[in-house]
Amino acid sequence: MRMKPSRNLLLVLCSMLALGFLYYSSGRITLRGWGHKSLYDKQGFLLKLDGILPLELMFKYGNLSEGACKPGFAAAKMTAIYPKFIKLAPMFLDPNYKRFSRIGDYSPPFGIKSQEKIIDILLSATKNYGLGEELDSLSCKTCIIVGNGGILANRSLGQRIDEFDVVIRLNEAPVKGFEKDVGSKTTMRVTYPEGAIQKTERYESESLFVLSAFKALDFKWLRHMVFNQKLRSTDGFWKSVAKHVPREPSDIRILNPYFIQEASFKLIGLPRNNGQMGRGNIPTLGTVAITMALHNCDEVAVAGFGYNMSTPHAPLHYYEKIRMSAIRESWTHNISKEKEFLMKLVKAGVIQDWTNGICGAGC
Repeated sequence: MRMKPSRNLLLVLCSMLALGFLYYSSGRITLRGWGHKSLYDKQGFLLKLDGILPLELMFKYGNLSEGACKPGFAAAKMTAIYPKFIKLAPMFLDPNYKRFSRIGDYSPPFGIKSQEKIIDILLSATKNYGLGEELDSLSCKTCIIVGNGGILANRSLGQRIDEFDVVIRLNEAPVKGFEKDVGSKTTMRVTYPEGAIQKTERYESESLFVLSAFKALDFKWLRHMVFNQKLRSTDGFWKSVAKHVPREPSDIRILNPYFIQEASFKLIGLPRNNGQMGRGNIPTLGTVAITMALHNCDEVAVAGFGYNMSTPHAPLHYYEKIRMSAIRESWTHNISKEKEFLMKLVKAGVIQDWTNGICGAGC
């Protein structure tokens, strides 16, 4: 008879001890089970971004001569701060693009759903799906994404930019007349119909034209460009578009939309909006290009990036007089959240920012 109260008392005491331990551990100490989450932010990035290489990477890259390309460096550093990163996505769509099930689930800009027929036609016409034989054969590639920011003006970075294996430019940003600051080399120009260069004489003689499709209509536009057909209507575009792209079909590529999807939903954490383009859920083309480079380049640098809203009268672009305040009116982008993401990359040394526009004094 006396055993029951003792047993009940023991059960009560054990329960209280267990609850007490759970309460104490959740607030005071870090255990592997609970504390693991506290090491990372809600996107999955390490909270402590000090740029220090993990020990295994220090050994891997410590013996390379100064200035030598570091194989796998950007992806290794990215994985160190974002363990969910998987280097699996090629830059451009190729005939086997349907193996990426993630892009088949979404319509443009996050995928290729319902666009397979026209994409197959385009790919059969272009017949090329890489950077070109010389660049594709490199065992280590350095890449720089040249943004269009006014911060590039009068920095004299042109020669350093041209030293990269792959130079990525965006939209209609001009090169001619600005070589001292932005370089003269262009490996590829990533754009969409409304952002493409409209004056044919301004196209580089040797570069890849890369479409980043944001809507189904963009693929139809590209079909006209690839087959050199006259564009009879521009209905559905939000501003005027290029009527002709002076490139051979073999120099035209389609950007893998996986990078838009990954940048928006995973890396920045923009609203999914049921997989539709909506308010504040589209990354800028610059961030999409950086995401692409992290998957496909061994070392990644940027120049001409960064919107400084504290200087609304500063020039937005290096080549025109539009002011910084104009970006405030952007409907599709979330500049502040995007900047948070890019700052993580710079702080951790995943990418190098040559114009120091992403962090300013904040890194």
